[in-house]
Amino acid sequence: MIPKVGAQLVRGLLMGAADVVPGVSGGTIALIVGIYETLIDQVRAGAKALGMLVRGNLRGFWKQVRGLDVTFLLPLAIGILLAVGGLASVLETQLEENPEEMAGLFFGLVAASVLIGWDLISARTSTHLAVVLLVAVAIFFGLGFQSGPVTDPSPVVFVGAGALAICAMILPGISGSFILLMIGMYAAVIGAVDDRAFGDLALVGTGAVVGLALFSTLLGWLLDHHGDTVMAAMVGLMLGSLRVLWPWPNGVGVISEDESEVIDGTGLELPAGDELLGPVALGMIGFGIVMVLARIGKRLER
Repeated sequence: MIPKVGAQLVRGLLMGAADVVPGVSGGTIALIVGIYETLIDQVRAGAKALGMLVRGNLRGFWKQVRGLDVTFLLPLAIGILLAVGGLASVLETQLEENPEEMAGLFFGLVAASVLIGWDLISARTSTHLAVVLLVAVAIFFGLGFQSGPVTDPSPVVFVGAGALAICAMILPGISGSFILLMIGMYAAVIGAVDDRAFGDLALVGTGAVVGLALFSTLLGWLLDHHGDTVMAAMVGLMLGSLRVLWPWPNGVGVISEDESEVIDGTGLELPAGDELLGPVALGMIGFGIVMVLARIGKRLER
């Protein structure tokens, strides 16, 4: 049996790798490996502690902090950071050099996640199916609308981008990277990372903390009181997000040759014969990987 800390580190590595890719969410990985609701509960508890600290309730803050599962959160966070730092350049290179093939891999991963999410609904009804379809259609068409790159964003825009991106990261289906792409802030945030613009990164981080605190509290309440309906909506999110993972023509999106813009990956085209094999084969591999991860996740829960 894999020790709990080691298992969490692996989960964190997987989540971090997913969050680097526009169109794949770390929340999807959390759902696959069976820690999603626990993660939301722990983040919600952390948000409650932060609220107490802001209000000056130090005794309540420390009491809430002591109740957090450090063996769950710390290795998960370390794994995410290691993956983002260590795999970002590798994934970016592959996304630039083999966009259709990589999109095929991620398409298979998320398609399998749809089946796993649907299976997690304890009492499936026609209402849940309707929620899945409505959310999927809304997301599918919504992903077709994107803003152009924001030039010289203000501090408020950086904070808002961080808040929106972190909300997407904890939802299965849509990644924070893709939300940044949709609102025209992907290039600005990636540029801040590359340029070590710590002031801008601090603004993004501030927005992420605020967004995570507020959204995790709401999402946790919804899961507690309307769990199956929320899960159905998440399945719809993943199903609709397959639009951005359709491999043709640009995969999940590519950088223009002069690196002046991000060309989105929401176009829908049929492949030529010689473009079919690689993405389809990798899609099947991605599908199989998710099924294996789901089985491993169940074993790690024991």
